[in-house]
Amino acid sequence: MLRTEERQRLARERREEREKQHAAKETQILEKERKAKLQYEKQLEERQRKLKEMKQKEEQRRAAVEEKRKQKIEEEKERYEAVLHRTLERNQRLETRQKRWSWGGSITPDSEGKTASKRSPSTANLKQAEAAVSKHVSSSAALLNTSDRTRRSQLSPLDSSVISRLLAPTQASLARSKSAATLSAD
Repeated sequence: MLRTEERQRLARERREEREKQHAAKETQILEKERKAKLQYEKQLEERQRKLKEMKQKEEQRRAAVEEKRKQKIEEEKERYEAVLHRTLERNQRLETRQKRWSWGGSITPDSEGKTASKRSPSTANLKQAEAAVSKHVSSSAALLNTSDRTRRSQLSPLDSSVISRLLAPTQASLARSKSAATLSAD
């Protein structure tokens, strides 16, 4: 009887020992699972933080690129406007220069009236001579125009306008022609 009791006690002690070991193993497993879960959550948070940082950097980069693009467009616009302004100024200067050296000159109707009142009685002779000279000049210009028309058709409009300006007589040459005509008429 003592032996059976002894055996039962030893078996109980072994069972208790095994249960303790089993409980310790379960505790270790639970602790490992808890640590692994914490580590996974930490990694997940870190990944989310990095993704958020990357998104912010990407947005900042996009904003910088967009700002650069807008600035470049603005600079191009300013450059284009400056070129346009310079071209308009150049054209305006060319027009004033052409007006200055054209047939009519820069004489306005008012200045014509003022000079007419200062003229002497021999202005009628002068006007007749002027008419004769202008008729002669216009006929010679017509001859030049017909002979050079074929050559000019091959030129650009700008070259053509420059050549016609050069072929047109100046006010000084007209005045010399007028004075020569009046001298010959006298």
